[in-house]
Amino acid sequence: MANPGSNNAITASGLSKKFGAVRAVEDLSFSVAVGECVALFGLNGAGKTTLLRLLTGSLRLTSGSFSIFGLDPDRDDLEIRRRIGLISHQSFLYDDLTARQNLEFYARLYAVPDAAGRAAELLDKMELGARADDAVGTFSRGMQQRVSLARALVHRPQLLFLDEPFTGLDPRAARALRAMLERIRNERRTILMTTHDLARGLELSDRWIILSRGRILDQGRSAGTDMDSLRMEV
Repeated sequence: MANPGSNNAITASGLSKKFGAVRAVEDLSFSVAVGECVALFGLNGAGKTTLLRLLTGSLRLTSGSFSIFGLDPDRDDLEIRRRIGLISHQSFLYDDLTARQNLEFYARLYAVPDAAGRAAELLDKMELGARADDAVGTFSRGMQQRVSLARALVHRPQLLFLDEPFTGLDPRAARALRAMLERIRNERRTILMTTHDLARGLELSDRWIILSRGRILDQGRSAGTDMDSLRMEV
Protein backbone atom coordinates (compact mmCIF):
# COMPACT_ATOMS: atom_id res chain seq x y z
CA MET A 1 0.00 0.00 0.00
CA ALA A 2 1.08 3.58 -0.60
CA ASN A 3 2.33 5.69 2.23
CA PRO A 4 -0.32 8.42 2.51
CA GLY A 5 2.14 10.79 4.14
CA SER A 6 4.69 10.57 1.33
CA ASN A 7 5.40 13.82 -0.56
CA ASN A 8 7.67 12.08 -3.07
CA ALA A 9 6.73 10.74 -6.47
CA ILE A 10 10.04 8.82 -6.52
CA THR A 11 12.14 7.68 -3.58
CA ALA A 12 15.25 5.67 -4.48
CA SER A 13 17.83 4.16 -2.15
CA GLY A 14 21.09 2.51 -3.19
CA LEU A 15 19.97 1.63 -6.72
CA SER A 16 22.52 -0.50 -8.57
CA LYS A 17 22.45 -2.36 -11.88
CA LYS A 18 25.23 -4.56 -13.25
CA PHE A 19 25.54 -6.04 -16.73
CA GLY A 20 28.19 -8.66 -16.19
CA ALA A 21 31.24 -6.78 -14.92
CA VAL A 22 29.85 -3.41 -16.02
CA ARG A 23 28.17 -1.25 -13.37
CA ALA A 24 25.67 0.86 -15.33
CA VAL A 25 24.11 2.33 -12.17
CA GLU A 26 25.84 2.25 -8.80
CA ASP A 27 24.43 3.10 -5.38
CA LEU A 28 22.07 5.88 -6.49
CA SER A 29 19.95 7.50 -3.80
CA PHE A 30 17.67 10.44 -4.58
CA SER A 31 14.06 11.59 -4.49
CA VAL A 32 11.71 13.54 -6.74
CA ALA A 33 8.91 15.47 -5.06
CA VAL A 34 5.34 15.31 -6.28
CA GLY A 35 4.85 18.01 -8.92
CA GLU A 36 8.58 18.49 -9.50
CA CYS A 37 10.37 18.37 -12.86
CA VAL A 38 13.92 17.00 -12.69
CA ALA A 39 16.37 16.95 -15.61
CA LEU A 40 19.00 14.21 -15.77
CA PHE A 41 22.21 15.27 -17.52
CA GLY A 42 25.24 13.18 -18.42
CA LEU A 43 27.33 11.82 -21.26
CA ASN A 44 26.30 8.74 -23.22
CA GLY A 45 26.87 5.74 -20.97
CA ALA A 46 26.37 7.74 -17.77
CA GLY A 47 23.44 5.51 -16.75
CA LYS A 48 20.52 7.82 -17.53
CA THR A 49 18.50 5.44 -19.70
CA THR A 50 19.29 2.49 -17.44
CA LEU A 51 17.96 4.45 -14.47
CA LEU A 52 14.69 5.20 -16.27
CA ARG A 53 14.34 1.55 -17.29
CA LEU A 54 14.79 0.49 -13.66
CA LEU A 55 12.20 2.97 -12.42
CA THR A 56 9.65 1.99 -15.08
CA GLY A 57 10.04 -1.72 -14.43
CA SER A 58 11.61 -2.84 -17.72
CA LEU A 59 14.87 -3.78 -15.93
CA ARG A 60 15.38 -5.62 -12.65
CA LEU A 61 17.58 -4.09 -9.96
CA THR A 62 20.83 -5.74 -8.95
CA SER A 63 20.44 -4.15 -5.53
CA GLY A 64 18.72 -1.28 -3.78
CA SER A 65 15.08 -0.27 -3.63
CA PHE A 66 12.67 2.41 -4.76
CA SER A 67 9.04 3.42 -4.47
CA ILE A 68 6.68 5.34 -6.74
CA PHE A 69 4.21 7.51 -4.82
CA GLY A 70 5.00 5.31 -1.84
CA LEU A 71 4.07 2.16 -3.78
CA ASP A 72 6.29 -0.93 -3.79
CA PRO A 73 7.10 -2.03 -7.38
CA ASP A 74 7.11 -5.70 -6.38
CA ARG A 75 3.65 -5.61 -4.78
CA ASP A 76 1.98 -2.74 -6.61
CA ASP A 77 3.24 -3.08 -10.17
CA LEU A 78 -0.15 -2.67 -11.86
CA GLU A 79 -1.09 0.38 -9.80
CA ILE A 80 2.29 1.99 -10.56
CA ARG A 81 1.80 1.38 -14.30
CA ARG A 82 -1.53 3.19 -14.12
CA ARG A 83 0.20 6.23 -12.64
CA ILE A 84 3.21 6.54 -14.97
CA GLY A 85 3.83 7.35 -18.62
CA LEU A 86 7.00 6.80 -20.65
CA ILE A 87 8.52 8.30 -23.76
CA SER A 88 11.69 6.48 -24.80
CA HIS A 89 13.73 5.73 -27.92
CA GLN A 90 11.01 3.20 -28.78
CA SER A 91 7.68 4.70 -29.82
CA PHE A 92 5.59 1.69 -28.67
CA LEU A 93 3.31 2.46 -31.62
CA TYR A 94 1.93 0.03 -34.19
CA ASP A 95 3.05 1.15 -37.64
CA ASP A 96 0.11 -0.46 -39.47
CA LEU A 97 -2.45 1.32 -37.29
CA THR A 98 -3.46 4.95 -37.72
CA ALA A 99 -2.60 7.57 -35.14
CA ARG A 100 -6.22 7.51 -33.97
CA GLN A 101 -6.29 3.71 -33.72
CA ASN A 102 -3.05 3.65 -31.75
CA LEU A 103 -4.33 6.15 -29.20
CA GLU A 104 -7.74 4.50 -28.89
CA PHE A 105 -6.04 1.13 -28.37
CA TYR A 106 -3.92 2.46 -25.49
CA ALA A 107 -6.85 4.37 -24.03
CA ARG A 108 -8.89 1.16 -23.88
CA LEU A 109 -5.90 -0.72 -22.48
CA TYR A 110 -5.91 1.72 -19.56
CA ALA A 111 -9.72 1.67 -19.31
CA VAL A 112 -9.90 5.40 -20.09
CA PRO A 113 -13.54 6.57 -20.29
CA ASP A 114 -14.52 7.69 -23.82
CA ALA A 115 -11.39 6.36 -25.52
CA ALA A 116 -12.36 7.91 -28.85
CA GLY A 117 -12.89 11.33 -27.30
CA ARG A 118 -9.59 11.22 -25.43
CA ALA A 119 -7.73 10.19 -28.61
CA ALA A 120 -9.32 13.04 -30.57
CA GLU A 121 -8.45 15.53 -27.82
CA LEU A 122 -4.77 14.55 -27.82
CA LEU A 123 -4.52 14.47 -31.61
CA ASP A 124 -5.80 18.03 -31.64
CA LYS A 125 -3.29 19.14 -28.99
CA MET A 126 -0.48 17.50 -30.95
CA GLU A 127 -1.64 19.26 -34.14
CA LEU A 128 -2.19 15.91 -35.85
CA GLY A 129 -5.87 16.13 -36.68
CA ALA A 130 -5.22 16.24 -40.43
CA ARG A 131 -3.21 12.99 -40.28
CA ALA A 132 -5.25 11.23 -37.59
CA ASP A 133 -6.40 8.47 -39.93
CA ASP A 134 -3.08 7.82 -41.65
CA ALA A 135 -0.89 4.86 -40.72
CA VAL A 136 1.80 5.82 -38.20
CA GLY A 137 4.39 4.00 -40.31
CA THR A 138 4.07 6.76 -42.92
CA PHE A 139 4.88 9.53 -40.41
CA SER A 140 8.12 11.44 -40.03
CA ARG A 141 10.22 10.99 -36.90
CA GLY A 142 8.82 14.21 -35.46
CA MET A 143 5.21 13.23 -36.09
CA GLN A 144 5.75 9.77 -34.60
CA GLN A 145 7.24 11.42 -31.51
CA ARG A 146 4.13 13.56 -31.17
CA VAL A 147 1.91 10.47 -31.35
CA SER A 148 4.19 8.75 -28.84
CA LEU A 149 3.80 11.67 -26.44
CA ALA A 150 0.02 11.47 -26.83
CA ARG A 151 0.23 7.72 -26.15
CA ALA A 152 2.19 8.34 -22.95
CA LEU A 153 -0.40 10.90 -21.80
CA VAL A 154 -3.56 9.08 -22.84
CA HIS A 155 -4.34 7.81 -19.32
CA ARG A 156 -3.39 11.11 -17.63
CA PRO A 157 -0.37 9.76 -15.71
CA GLN A 158 0.76 11.44 -12.53
CA LEU A 159 4.44 10.79 -13.32
CA LEU A 160 6.05 11.09 -16.75
CA PHE A 161 9.43 9.60 -17.67
CA LEU A 162 11.05 11.19 -20.75
CA ASP A 163 14.21 9.74 -22.31
CA GLU A 164 15.74 12.34 -24.67
CA PRO A 165 12.28 13.42 -25.86
CA PHE A 166 13.53 16.24 -28.13
CA THR A 167 16.05 14.15 -30.07
CA GLY A 168 15.38 14.23 -33.79
CA LEU A 169 12.32 16.45 -33.56
CA ASP A 170 11.54 19.05 -36.20
CA PRO A 171 10.83 22.59 -34.92
CA ARG A 172 7.04 22.13 -35.04
CA ALA A 173 7.21 18.90 -33.06
CA ALA A 174 9.61 20.45 -30.53
CA ARG A 175 7.23 23.39 -30.00
CA ALA A 176 4.28 21.03 -29.49
CA LEU A 177 6.26 18.93 -27.01
CA ARG A 178 7.45 21.98 -25.07
CA ALA A 179 3.91 23.39 -24.86
CA MET A 180 2.58 20.06 -23.62
CA LEU A 181 5.31 19.77 -20.98
CA GLU A 182 4.55 23.27 -19.76
CA ARG A 183 0.87 22.34 -19.40
CA ILE A 184 1.85 19.19 -17.49
CA ARG A 185 4.01 21.23 -15.11
CA ASN A 186 1.18 23.68 -14.53
CA GLU A 187 -1.02 20.72 -13.59
CA ARG A 188 1.54 19.78 -10.90
CA ARG A 189 2.30 16.42 -12.43
CA THR A 190 5.82 15.04 -11.99
CA ILE A 191 8.47 14.70 -14.71
CA LEU A 192 11.85 12.95 -14.76
CA MET A 193 13.60 13.76 -18.03
CA THR A 194 16.95 12.85 -19.56
CA THR A 195 18.35 15.30 -22.09
CA HIS A 196 21.59 16.40 -23.73
CA ASP A 197 20.11 19.86 -24.29
CA LEU A 198 21.28 21.79 -21.23
CA ALA A 199 19.44 25.01 -22.09
CA ARG A 200 16.11 23.29 -22.65
CA GLY A 201 16.59 21.03 -19.63
CA LEU A 202 17.25 23.97 -17.33
CA GLU A 203 14.35 25.93 -18.78
CA LEU A 204 11.82 23.15 -18.23
CA SER A 205 13.03 21.75 -14.91
CA ASP A 206 12.97 22.74 -11.26
CA ARG A 207 16.11 20.79 -10.44
CA TRP A 208 18.92 18.96 -12.22
CA ILE A 209 21.08 15.90 -11.51
CA ILE A 210 24.32 15.03 -13.34
CA LEU A 211 25.12 11.33 -13.68
CA SER A 212 28.63 10.06 -14.41
CA ARG A 213 29.51 6.37 -14.63
CA GLY A 214 26.29 5.44 -12.90
CA ARG A 215 26.76 7.78 -9.94
CA ILE A 216 25.47 11.22 -9.03
CA LEU A 217 28.25 13.68 -9.82
CA ASP A 218 26.40 16.87 -8.89
CA GLN A 219 22.90 18.29 -8.50
CA GLY A 220 21.23 21.64 -7.92
CA ARG A 221 18.30 23.96 -8.53
CA SER A 222 17.72 24.97 -12.15
CA ALA A 223 16.87 28.59 -11.39
CA GLY A 224 20.07 30.61 -11.32
CA THR A 225 22.31 27.81 -12.59
CA ASP A 226 25.12 29.06 -14.81
CA MET A 227 24.97 26.99 -17.98
CA ASP A 228 28.65 27.48 -18.83
CA SER A 229 29.79 26.05 -15.49
CA LEU A 230 27.26 23.23 -15.83
CA ARG A 231 28.57 22.43 -19.31
CA MET A 232 32.05 21.96 -17.89
CA GLU A 233 30.72 19.25 -15.56
CA VAL A 234 28.68 17.28 -18.08
